[in-house]
Amino acid sequence: MVVEPPFVVIGDESPEQVAARAEGTVRWAVERLRVEYFARDPDELTEIWLFGSEPAYERWANELFGGPPDTPYGYYTHEHHALVMNIATGGGTLVHEIVHPFMQANFSECPSWFDEGLASLYEQSAEHDGRIWGLPNWRLPALQRAIEADKLPSSQVLTATGDRPFYDEDPGTHYAHARYLCLWLQEHGLLRDYYHGFVAAVATDPTGHATLSKTVGARDMSKWDRQWQAWVLTLRLS
Repeated sequence: MVVEPPFVVIGDESPEQVAARAEGTVRWAVERLRVEYFARDPDELTEIWLFGSEPAYERWANELFGGPPDTPYGYYTHEHHALVMNIATGGGTLVHEIVHPFMQANFSECPSWFDEGLASLYEQSAEHDGRIWGLPNWRLPALQRAIEADKLPSSQVLTATGDRPFYDEDPGTHYAHARYLCLWLQEHGLLRDYYHGFVAAVATDPTGHATLSKTVGARDMSKWDRQWQAWVLTLRLS
């Protein structure tokens, strides 16, 4: 067990490995997310449980947290104030899940599309000029196929998706759509401005679409959507 504020990291690997993950992934992400977005730490103590194998992850998720996991990678359980990870799959999901308790503490009105979009952005990330930086990842090909098939909803439809419908009525593109909207904003130096603008305007713009239009400087968001889609089609996985 390693204290890495505002988290406690608990793992079943060697003490040296748990400490390395606490410093190299948790501390690295937390320090950079604070600089970009989050002025406040989560109010409650949050545990990060790192299991070094799939059998251990499945066993202890079931025994400690009330049921089998619905993802092979990891998840955040608000009920238990815990992030539960199969760390053998890599640290990307851990960084993704770290975003959620910070978002809850700093922007509790945040709709699911942006909460998941920002978190998903950092499931494949690196350091760029001292900042946390999202990179193209495995969600890209399905998004490109949806664009090519003309089956992707508009940004207005995505942002208007309610919290449960975002998950329950996902045509298979909601996460990717939200992630790559955030990636575009990042690549154009606008993501941090968008986050803070959305926080400031959420009372009058609960979906964030009006703030998105203002941030990108587009009067016609349908036209901007087409430009964004064309940009997505140029992306490649490294």
